[in-house]
Amino acid sequence: MRFKTAQIRLVSSHPEVYEPCDDSFALVDALLADRSKLIEHKPKLCMEVGCGSGYVITSLALLLGQESNGVQYFATDTNPYALKVTSETLEAHGVHAELISTDIASGLEKRLAGLVDVMVVNPPYVPTPEYEVGREGIASAWAGGEDGRSVIDRILPIADNLLSDKGWLYLVTLAANRPLQICLQMRQKGYASRIVLQRSTDEESLHIIKFWRESDTQ
Repeated sequence: MRFKTAQIRLVSSHPEVYEPCDDSFALVDALLADRSKLIEHKPKLCMEVGCGSGYVITSLALLLGQESNGVQYFATDTNPYALKVTSETLEAHGVHAELISTDIASGLEKRLAGLVDVMVVNPPYVPTPEYEVGREGIASAWAGGEDGRSVIDRILPIADNLLSDKGWLYLVTLAANRPLQICLQMRQKGYASRIVLQRSTDEESLHIIKFWRESDTQ
């Protein structure tokens, strides 16, 4: 049986890997809400930055389903345990992605420049002291520095370089990350945007923002 998204019971885990939580579920729900558009988009290369448990990249491959034959999937993470867990999650669902141990997309700038049709990112967005950003282990999954923007602000120009002319970026943000300012910042780079999904929990207000080049008519 083919699932539309990754099944939690089949998602691997490790004490040093961030498990699927409200933000992961919100991102996958946003992709599901956009599923028909994603299929019509006919992506050739999809990428997740910071794959963690593999729940999101696996879900993306599953929701594209049979329509995605021939699509390449890439996933990166700085945490070696995350790559192992993602590999196990992908295998358990019968899908495949090339997994790369790197910071965001370091070393891939030339190889993937202008080729990524769909990029999904659930970045470290929690406001923390700057010294917590980039620590080894599970803390690297959430520590976002001042306003939770330290890693996000590094990802955006890299995404701009990697995205194809028709590339779409799905980004998880908190209200504390000033999502409107992020949209204005991307507007200056020539991107339109919309909030695909907004969800409030007891602890946070999540926004899943979709970006695309204004030259690409949706």
